Amino acid sequence: MKHVPVLLDSVLNALGDIKGKRIVDCTFGAGGYSRAFLERGAIVTAFDRDPNVQADAEAMRAEYGERFNFIPRAFSAISELEETYDAIVFDLGISSMQIDNPERGFSFRADAALDMRMDTRDNDGCMNAAQLIEKLTVLEIAQILRDYGDVRNAMQLARVIKEKNPRTTFELRDLIRNPKDVAPVFQALRIAVNDEMGEIRRALTAVPERLVCGGMCICVTFHSIEDRIVKNTFKDWTTVPGDPRMPVVANAPFMAIKAVVPTADETENNPRARSAHMRGVVKSC
Repeated sequence: MKHVPVLLDSVLNALGDIKGKRIVDCTFGAGGYSRAFLERGAIVTAFDRDPNVQADAEAMRAEYGERFNFIPRAFSAISELEETYDAIVFDLGISSMQIDNPERGFSFRADAALDMRMDTRDNDGCMNAAQLIEKLTVLEIAQILRDYGDVRNAMQLARVIKEKNPRTTFELRDLIRNPKDVAPVFQALRIAVNDEMGEIRRALTAVPERLVCGGMCICVTFHSIEDRIVKNTFKDWTTVPGDPRMPVVANAPFMAIKAVVPTADETENNPRARSAHMRGVVKSC
């Protein structure tokens, strides 16, 4: 299935005229956002820790030259950028190309090694899902299932998973008695393996100092936890320092833009968009 960028038109409408503007695409993926920015004349720096996107990134570099720069790292590395930018954009979650590749171990629909790493290189100490299960205690596995999958019988299931120590996607799938829990369990383990919520928190912490006056940060979220992180962070940024009771005013560090959800047409054409939210803020001068 081709990866279709979610809420792309809404993101572009929020950014406005970006010709000549410097934009960071924190989640390159299949390149949909980066390409749209480049087609409108922007200068793009893109991040992605998935080595499988390297070929697409190199092709985009060949097509757009110095207007496109790719950094093969997790997006929390924006903290190391030395320049400031007109916009920093996040399209969070997992891409269709990762799910649809059975060898990656993200999907329970194909049998494969229980991997789930977004960065499959063995240079960052990131354990795959099977290794993580082997390392964690029953209590820690149960916490992951609750926090990232809202699995109700998390403790009972965690005991089974720890005891059986699955090594493949089908081995894990077959341990889950309730079919409704299969997708949430896989989601929870994927989030834990890749420290996705930690990545978001670290990246957002770095955003304010890397935006120019009037610069914009836009986040498209899919999971309720990541959306909560973004929403609460933006709330902090749009509140006057020292008095959290005060509403958004001109003296706040950032001004919020209206949140957006997909239209009925977009949801029908792209089911992945169902849970999406777009939130954004503009850095005050």
